[in-house]
Amino acid sequence: MSAPPPLQIREANAHLAAVHRRAAELEARLDAAERTVRTQAERLARHDQQLRAALDELGRAKDREIAALQEQLLTSEATVQSLQAAVCQRDKLIRQLQPRAELLQDICRRRPPLAGLMATLAEAERLGPLPANVPSHPLPGGPSSHLANSTGEEEDRDHLQPAVFGTTV
Repeated sequence: MSAPPPLQIREANAHLAAVHRRAAELEARLDAAERTVRTQAERLARHDQQLRAALDELGRAKDREIAALQEQLLTSEATVQSLQAAVCQRDKLIRQLQPRAELLQDICRRRPPLAGLMATLAEAERLGPLPANVPSHPLPGGPSSHLANSTGEEEDRDHLQPAVFGTTV
């Protein structure tokens, strides 16, 4: 076998050098791409870890808020029950006091006539009984100056008690 011609060796060496340079260039690009991918993967892993931590914290915050709202709901329900019991007690008290209120309203409606009657009775009491020297029957068969209850049973009595005005209150 004969040795290859020098031109062919130079071309082969140049070709090998070009292939070697291209392989080195591709290896450098591959290393750069791997570093980029590794950096992005690390960045994505950190971001994923941050998102998971944020999601976990959000879940805990949600659980705390739910617990607080449940406690508030229980407190509100207890308050509602307490207020309903108070309303029931007041309604019962109102039902108990209603007849008395109606009685007081009736008394208030009747107060002016009663006041007039009381004033009249006070005036009669101020006048006092008839003096002793006034005859009990000024005219025969005439009206008596004494007042008495007449039920028909006393008609046979010839002595009637004189009426005395006064209050017994």
